[in-house]
Amino acid sequence: MPDSLTLEVADFEHDVLTGIYSEETGKPQPLRFTISARLKIADHYAPDTPLSASKNYMDLKFAASEALPEGVHFKLIEAVADHVCETLFLQDERVEAVTVKIVKLAIAEKNEKIGITLHRERR
Repeated sequence: MPDSLTLEVADFEHDVLTGIYSEETGKPQPLRFTISARLKIADHYAPDTPLSASKNYMDLKFAASEALPEGVHFKLIEAVADHVCETLFLQDERVEAVTVKIVKLAIAEKNEKIGITLHRERR
């Protein structure tokens, strides 16, 4: 297996306008995101390697929060995940693949985790 580098932000929560049912529309829902981004790897990471040789983890968090268009209602959380992937691909050409897991917290009744996982490779 070739070398690889995957950055990850796990269990980040953010409110997003999403849902198809009347009780979901018009108000943000809490979603829990886990985002992984596979990057082109550098030949070597020395102790003094600058951040520019990798990617800031906060970019993953940004893609699932501030980068979501304000006031836009996403009917499906699949569309939210797709937007996160596209944001990360546009931010950095070194991003080869993105996986976004979203759990809808508002519909859990007994702490179950209901949601989706979307994986996209750069096209």
